[in-house]
Amino acid sequence: MLAPQGARGRLLVVDDQRNMRATTALLLRAEGFTVDEASGGDEALALLAQRSYDLLLTDLKMEPMDGITLLRKAVESASGMQVIVMTAYGSIETAVEAVRSGAYDYLTKPFKDGELVYRVQKALERARLLRTVDTFAGEFKERHGLSALVGGSAAMRELTTRISRVAQSDATVLVVGESGTGKELVARAVHALSARSRAPFVPVNCAAIAETLLESELFGHARGAFTGAVKARRGLFEEAHGGTLFIDEVTETSGAFQSKLLRALQEHEIRRVGENASVAVDVRIVAASNRDIEREVAEKRFRQDLFYRLAVVTLHVPPLRERLEDVPVLAQHFLDRANARNRFPRRLSGSAVERLLGYTFPGNVRELENLVEQAAALAESDELTADDFPIRKRSATSTPTPVPFMRGGLVTLADAVTEAEKKAIQSALDTLPDLGRVAEVLGVSTTTLWRKMKRLGLKTTGEPPVEA
Repeated sequence: MLAPQGARGRLLVVDDQRNMRATTALLLRAEGFTVDEASGGDEALALLAQRSYDLLLTDLKMEPMDGITLLRKAVESASGMQVIVMTAYGSIETAVEAVRSGAYDYLTKPFKDGELVYRVQKALERARLLRTVDTFAGEFKERHGLSALVGGSAAMRELTTRISRVAQSDATVLVVGESGTGKELVARAVHALSARSRAPFVPVNCAAIAETLLESELFGHARGAFTGAVKARRGLFEEAHGGTLFIDEVTETSGAFQSKLLRALQEHEIRRVGENASVAVDVRIVAASNRDIEREVAEKRFRQDLFYRLAVVTLHVPPLRERLEDVPVLAQHFLDRANARNRFPRRLSGSAVERLLGYTFPGNVRELENLVEQAAALAESDELTADDFPIRKRSATSTPTPVPFMRGGLVTLADAVTEAEKKAIQSALDTLPDLGRVAEVLGVSTTTLWRKMKRLGLKTTGEPPVEA
């Protein structure tokens, strides 16, 4: 944790030579910094345990604890603090060792006053930058992590489990699913949970960009490369360097573009339009498509070699009609968001939830969100009823979805979860051979599963199974 920024910064100067330590501290205080002093490593560690510092300046040649040892211990105990090491015994080997141990910079004694102040200012700028990056990374994770994927159905639990696993690697990911299922949310969750979360997440929708401009958009171009290219421009590959590039609707591209995209994935470099030199890029690719991409490959509309490059790991986002038990929770989520934005006290009635559960949602989650926001905006009263959702029910041949138990005409979150749990268990029972396999797939013990089935009114026989 960094020190409060009331002053220009809080510094700790460590040197076993009193005159050198006092002179350095005096100079830095004159520049407006808050400075504490320590005569050795043990005293410095004691101060670090008591308060937070933005920057540690330490001598290397000290007894009994040398500066490298102090540096390593300080970096472990004070995350985010920058370190500058000072020594009269300067050498390349010592500098490399200090930097490898976590030092930001290196100063050789004697140094000029202006040089010291400049190095300190640069170190504090870096500390502030890292603090800002950490804040944005934390906000990104909170907003775009797994919590953004609302739903407790078996299909969503399986999806979030796979996201958590693949995020830890650097594998290329292909996200497939119908339009409106939330493929970009999945891509953002992969990025937010990955080691690249501090770097940019850059999305591009291939279907929204003319084919003639797509290459320039992704790879960049040189000045004069084509009519209108009045200056050189970096492409999205370079903008995403160190982070994740999300290529949505990748099947909407031509064979020529697919060939260039394949080369970029294989060689980890791109070539701007109008240039001969290649530019190295470090980018993780997450691609998405709402088409049957394997059929596109079979019918020669999508390159097979590119498909295999993209589909190292495939994440399937289920359509909403296959996880209708998530509808009440999603509807409440979207209504809460609309209420917060518009300062409305809207609430869902039982009839409204029943109407939503009787619909197939061809537009998936995006359509549900639109329906809820529209109802919240146009409703004549704070209680949203079935009449506020003018949608058609599923056909009579469709399997009806049970309506959660109502209290006072309203659906509680607990009721919705209970109904979702019941449907998930029944679905597993219908497709799996025995109770043990059902329990394994649902992630519970057989005893817990038996008790849940009894509580939910599902058919059970005999006594609860005994765990091994």
